Amino acid sequence: MVKPIENVAIFGGTHGNEMTGIYLVKKFLKNPHLLERKTLKVFPFLSNPKAIELSVRYTEIDLNRCFALEDIENLDNILYEQLLAKTIHQKLRNNQINFLIDIHSTTSAMGLTIILSDQNDFHLKLCSYLSLIYPELKILYYDSPEKNKLLRSNTDLGLTLEVGAIPQGVLEADLLMKTEQVIYSLLDYLDKYNQNKIEKKSHNLFIYEVFERIDYPRKEEEITAMIHPNLQSKDYQPINFGDPLFMTFEGETINYKGDSTVYPVFINESAYYEKGIAMCLTRRQEMTVNLG
Repeated sequence: MVKPIENVAIFGGTHGNEMTGIYLVKKFLKNPHLLERKTLKVFPFLSNPKAIELSVRYTEIDLNRCFALEDIENLDNILYEQLLAKTIHQKLRNNQINFLIDIHSTTSAMGLTIILSDQNDFHLKLCSYLSLIYPELKILYYDSPEKNKLLRSNTDLGLTLEVGAIPQGVLEADLLMKTEQVIYSLLDYLDKYNQNKIEKKSHNLFIYEVFERIDYPRKEEEITAMIHPNLQSKDYQPINFGDPLFMTFEGETINYKGDSTVYPVFINESAYYEKGIAMCLTRRQEMTVNLG
């Protein structure tokens, strides 16, 4: 049984060119009453002020890869984002934050996506509750080898909200408003949970679990093929053996050669070119979750 959630942090601008979270947090800072709930204290934060000012993903190093405990404690880590991570880590401790929401946007056509780093019972019930309200919401389980480096890793409970497709440095009104509503519903759930007011019901929840990350075809460091036009913007759509993945600059198709149905996400994410990721492949699973 998870103890009552008392202190919640909402972060926007972990990447300074992802505008959805930045402008939602700015709105929350100006209108704190929007976040008020009977049993919760909610703290909105702008994660990376310098990157936000410059409208860049980061200034020296990706802030969302700076939160491993060994990095926080390393006195030699003195780049701007590394020092910022140490400050954020301490703020979370000082405010006794026990649930964290990190808002991101993506250039991939991910719609509204919740990213979980684990599948504990509390998170699954929360996601089921939200999925009943927002049927278009996707739940992505991403047990990344880098998960302990993420801002989200500072608390035992919490999630990442990923919305797209949105170009970097751009606001998209419809997705911003939908993200805002998901956040309010999420806070409502936490408040109801604290008061033992979650309605009892059963729900079939679909979860997409990342199992592989695929790079672009390359010759040495140079990319030799692009996302195939039939796959572009088809996040969460099934692909099977023989379906096109990439197209070379000469027009040749490179097909998927796996032996099972998979569901790609983060297709052609612009920020992932530097990370060597063209897409992530997921398997879809269905589970029954009992709320209340």
